[in-house]
Amino acid sequence: MQNQTTNYEVLLNYLQSKYKRITIGKKELSHELGISLSTLDLYMKKGMGIPPYKKLGNKPNSRVIFDIIDVAEFLSSNKIETL
Repeated sequence: MQNQTTNYEVLLNYLQSKYKRITIGKKELSHELGISLSTLDLYMKKGMGIPPYKKLGNKPNSRVIFDIIDVAEFLSSNKIETL
């Protein structure tokens, strides 16, 4: 029996080899989704169309990070929503 690689595993390996860390920022996620930073900010405000994220601080301009595992799962699920 052949070893089948899932879409999730392919995406996770791609993201890990590309970024060489376990999290990415907003600019990198917007690139992977093919959307602008302002569209990503809008999706975050609406609470839809993006993978889970962590905000590092309480200020409005605090850094936001996305776990690569969550990004790979989100992209492989084919459930990308648009407003």
